[in-house]
Amino acid sequence: MLFDSSRVRAGLQRRLLTWFQTHRRDLPWRFGRDPYRIWVAEIMLQQTRIAAVLPYYHRFLENFPTVEAVADARLEKVLRLWSGLGYYSRARNLHRAAREIVAGHGGEFPRTLKAALALPGIGRYTAAAVLSIAYDAPLAALDGNVARVLARLGAVHGDLRASLRWRQLGKTAEHLLAQSAPGDWNQALMELGETICTPQSPRCGSCPVSRFCRALALRITDEIPAPRPRRATVRLRIAAAVLHDPSGRTLLVRDPQAYDGVLFSRLWQFPAIGVARQPLVELERHLRESLKLDSTPLELEALPAARHGVTFRNITLLPFLARVVKLPRLPRTRILAFDRIDHLAISSATRKIAAAAVGSASLSRYHSAPPS
Repeated sequence: MLFDSSRVRAGLQRRLLTWFQTHRRDLPWRFGRDPYRIWVAEIMLQQTRIAAVLPYYHRFLENFPTVEAVADARLEKVLRLWSGLGYYSRARNLHRAAREIVAGHGGEFPRTLKAALALPGIGRYTAAAVLSIAYDAPLAALDGNVARVLARLGAVHGDLRASLRWRQLGKTAEHLLAQSAPGDWNQALMELGETICTPQSPRCGSCPVSRFCRALALRITDEIPAPRPRRATVRLRIAAAVLHDPSGRTLLVRDPQAYDGVLFSRLWQFPAIGVARQPLVELERHLRESLKLDSTPLELEALPAARHGVTFRNITLLPFLARVVKLPRLPRTRILAFDRIDHLAISSATRKIAAAAVGSASLSRYHSAPPS
């Protein structure tokens, strides 16, 4: 086990905690120990950088200052405030968990690991982080940043996410946990991984615990962690139609199955289809079949393409302006003024398609047409 000597372990803990007290960033969820604010932050920070999270976090807390406020809200509003942050299952699970916390825990984030893990969207890391920071529960929180720090301290080679190696790192995290200040200790390790012990070019000269680092002593910090195997890139072309009537209205659809629910995140979207060689022809056929526009005159105009990336998918968005005299009213569709689509929960891909339409000169001319 790494740092079996209690004296060495105590020295490591002391140096890192002292560094954290001086260098900790003033992040909004660190003002106090409100478990609700900490929990929301931990959910938003999953697979998302702090800089990207901050504006969403402030806006979310302004609208939902308490867990009761989230529980009472409609899911649509929660998703709208999350819109653009991505990974929308996080928002759906947070909403469900808030209702369970209010109904089953008196509006307080549960204090036991078992109860926390029973909530939707709460895994071992999130539970340990919230419970240790909010309640001083002696639980080690292991995420990617912490794993990288521990791997370099112990010169651990290989894929850190491999199940056996990850379990070993978890045991190391528990072994090194500062029992007197578990919340600060977990945050200190995370902070070190985010700001000093970074994936590439770690700043070892600024590291408060570099004297304990085996990887540094062996001059192999750039070799740890080992690169993870990457999934092969999948290239997709998606044609989407911005339907537009003479009154300046458009139509959005909700298709939970579209592209595995990933690209448009099961939110409101423009009608779209994956295309091969003839985007305009394939999109027009899709519109006529899915929106029952068989006899409706349909004029499609290509708009500027946009690039979009989701995990291993490299996506080319091919938007078309589709002028129609009348928009169809069908189940799972919504008709609204084009300039009000931001009032709905939409994905980043849908925003890019809308932006292409906004920049279209012909759309501006069409806006000036008299209402039907």
